Amino acid sequence: MVTNPQPLLSVAVPVYGVEAQLYQCLDSLFDGLNEADAADMEVVAVNDASPDRCGELLHAYTAQRPAVRTITLSRNVGLGLARNAGLDAVTGRHVWFVDSDDWLPTGSVPAVLGRLRADRPDVLLFDHLRVHHDGREEMDASSHLLRGVNGCVRLDERPELLRVQHTAWNKVVSRTFLTELGIRFYPGWYEDIPFSHPLLIAAERIAVLDRICYHYRQGRPGAITTTPSERHFDAFDQYDRLFDWLLSARPQETKLHADLFERMISHLLVVVGNNHRMPAKLRRSFFHRVSAHYQRYRPTDGYPRPGGIGGLKHRLIASNSYLAYKALRHVHRLATRRPPAPARVPATGPVAESAERQPQMMAARR
Repeated sequence: MVTNPQPLLSVAVPVYGVEAQLYQCLDSLFDGLNEADAADMEVVAVNDASPDRCGELLHAYTAQRPAVRTITLSRNVGLGLARNAGLDAVTGRHVWFVDSDDWLPTGSVPAVLGRLRADRPDVLLFDHLRVHHDGREEMDASSHLLRGVNGCVRLDERPELLRVQHTAWNKVVSRTFLTELGIRFYPGWYEDIPFSHPLLIAAERIAVLDRICYHYRQGRPGAITTTPSERHFDAFDQYDRLFDWLLSARPQETKLHADLFERMISHLLVVVGNNHRMPAKLRRSFFHRVSAHYQRYRPTDGYPRPGGIGGLKHRLIASNSYLAYKALRHVHRLATRRPPAPARVPATGPVAESAERQPQMMAARR
């Protein structure tokens, strides 16, 4: 296959511990491509010293797909720095960071290429679905913000775009713009925070493709969203980097400061309240760190505090009231817990015995 000297799109795919999902991810990049589109795309897979068979699988895959190149790192550096290695190796005019445990719906790359050709944006945003292990698909809460954007806009024209999911994989970025901005990924978890927001703030041309172009896998063992760990404290360093950039690059943007501050506190509240992320023994300490960041970055002119229970949590963070937060969280979890359905069973016999065990089994699954 003949490729262009400089493809329009480069896809950088960091690879670590995903041998069961890797081929699905790579195959999806080529699904629905015609010959012209295939010639306008390259794929660079970065083997981040994966401990499983990913290296072997990549070797076999690149032998069959000349458009795919592999970089093998000598040691594991983590997602952010592996993305940087991919960024240094790609040659395309735009780059898309696709995580190797996720995949694209059919026709996503042709749709993205079409918008890149038509609009020549600094940043192209698109929609995604969360796909759970049982096949259930879920729209993101921010998906509606992508509606009705024609052509290219700036963030001050569509400020709600700052509230779109702040990940790297739902954006395609001009490499020239990225180089001029000087934004890279930092080490640690939550590396998307100081990467994604500056892109939207600095971009002169933001385009939106109102289409599902990404399937975000939920519940995979090893993913940070399902791993209770003290490494979730990395989020504080990443937000420090974001606000350092904001106060240096946009010191007069008080509304941006207020909007990002609200986003930060709301996000950190999600982390502290999630049993799949925050170990119970670390929850108090994390909460107090959130409160410290509240005091450190609180806008002098206030900020758009959410309503309802979210706003109440913000007030508890402001006053560093962990015991009140703990009580509120406990009451809320009790109120939203779904009770088991009553079983209709005979009074005696094996079926009755099984029914007596059923509530205990259901409680164990919860």
